[in-house]
Amino acid sequence: MPHAIVTGASSGIGEAITGLLLEQGWTVTGLSRRIVTRGNPRFQSVSVDLMNAEALRETLKQLDAPQAIIHASGMMAAAPLGALDCETSQRLWTLHVYAAEILINHFAPRMDAGGRIIVIGSRTSRGAANRSQYVATKAALVGMVRSWAMELAPRGITANVVAPGATETPMLTQPGREASTPVMPPIGRLIKPQEVAALVGFLLQPEAGAITGQEMVMCGGASL
Repeated sequence: MPHAIVTGASSGIGEAITGLLLEQGWTVTGLSRRIVTRGNPRFQSVSVDLMNAEALRETLKQLDAPQAIIHASGMMAAAPLGALDCETSQRLWTLHVYAAEILINHFAPRMDAGGRIIVIGSRTSRGAANRSQYVATKAALVGMVRSWAMELAPRGITANVVAPGATETPMLTQPGREASTPVMPPIGRLIKPQEVAALVGFLLQPEAGAITGQEMVMCGGASL
């Protein structure tokens, strides 16, 4: 059975991706601060703080190399100019960018042909008022993933960013979100985590082997 590592598997998009992969027959290792019980023998929940680089590196040493890595962990922060602080910026960079770098740097050299790397980005990588710190990290992920795609293509490994717009997850209700209320997309509703998971699921298939280095935006028409 193929093995996938999913960060942020305890809630939101990561949880939806984990559920879909288990339905498709994958063995899934979920990395999150909170231990998750799913009642499925093919799921292993590992507690680790992805913002602790040393703890993450030590945890990865105990795991088998996966066929797929999905970095879905994320946090939201919103603040206007004049209210930005370095602590928030550091937390965003550590969770979104540094954790992705540690994951891929550790496992990519040992991944086989057909391997898949997927990072959950954001439609706001193109810019969003009051969210410059968050946007900066999501934009950085696009450049990193495109670079990894170029490096890994000769080995038959793909790397892509799935960039949803406003998605119906607990992250939307976190403190600070009120500074930048999500705009309802033209479809008239928020995106469902299961819809994002479905796109990830397709990118994991053999038929998606020619898709690499892309930022695939799922925004309900918000980019129109």
